[in-house]
Amino acid sequence: MCTEKLDRSAHAQMDTGTQDDCHEDYIMNSTDPDPNAEAYMNFMKKHCCYDAIPTSCKLVIFDTSLQVKKAFFALVANGLRAAPLWDNKLQRFVGMLTITDFINILHRYYRSPMVQIYELEEHKIETWRDVYLQYHDQCLISITPDASLFDAVYSLLKHKIHRLPVIDPDSGNVLHILTHKRILKFLYIFGASVPKPRFLKMQIKDAGIGTFTDVATVLQTATVYDALSVFVERRVSALPVVDDDGKVVALYSRFDVINLAAQKTYNNLSMSMQEAVRRRRCYVEGVIKCYPDETLETVIDRIVKAEVHRLVLVDRDDVVQGIISLSDLLQAIVLSPAALASRYSQPVSNN
Repeated sequence: MCTEKLDRSAHAQMDTGTQDDCHEDYIMNSTDPDPNAEAYMNFMKKHCCYDAIPTSCKLVIFDTSLQVKKAFFALVANGLRAAPLWDNKLQRFVGMLTITDFINILHRYYRSPMVQIYELEEHKIETWRDVYLQYHDQCLISITPDASLFDAVYSLLKHKIHRLPVIDPDSGNVLHILTHKRILKFLYIFGASVPKPRFLKMQIKDAGIGTFTDVATVLQTATVYDALSVFVERRVSALPVVDDDGKVVALYSRFDVINLAAQKTYNNLSMSMQEAVRRRRCYVEGVIKCYPDETLETVIDRIVKAEVHRLVLVDRDDVVQGIISLSDLLQAIVLSPAALASRYSQPVSNN
């Protein structure tokens, strides 16, 4: 249960508010234990999922008898990335329909621009689930409103999911869908008064947060189908689009794929990434970059204010060096702060 409650009216800050930058200077590589190392972990344990639910939000629920195509069009129309699935026969929620399903359907059934994807046009959600569940175990992972935000972060990362339905155990209703983005912003706004751990002053190159080896990218001359293949095989949520020199020129995320449904161009997956990026009409997540010598605090500040899901780590020539995602940050500062604190206290080379 929650040990602290927040003024619900304060949730307006979740849309516009930010915390002031910290101007305290810490002495790097101090061997003294940091008493605030677990401040964010403790903050998350003291607040429950209900605290992070906005006073007003949009939630769409699909019956599994709905056609897949109509469901994805509904996601586009409502600007959503996922929706809970209700099985009327079982009288319960059985899963989530996400953009990942759309990608998997396109990747599995696409043949050529001249051949209609029958499975997307005609299948019902329940039909797709029957096919998909032959190869994947998929039960609905959810959480209750009074569970701690720490438990929510743990569940998101443990199950490698991006959306966690908050379900009222009494009514069985879905109240909200928690995401990494929502939770980190909640911490950013309402945790402003929490004493800041010293490790926030670490440079990213020393913090070890993110993916720095074998980074998944896609050439701007590659096809959209090539990008879908990387999404499926590497299980990544976004791909830096690079030129022949490895310089990042755009970012293509899973959310961008749903635009193929909006524009009804999902039968033409042979178009180049350059063309696909050019055709994007609605707001898309741009390339927000960070550099190895920037601090963890700077990175968190940038990713929250830009309202994006990841930063592309580049060198001064814009060549991709890595990816830092919201899940990477939450893993480090909420679930594994001791490891960060340990890295902070170790001597760092000035080279």
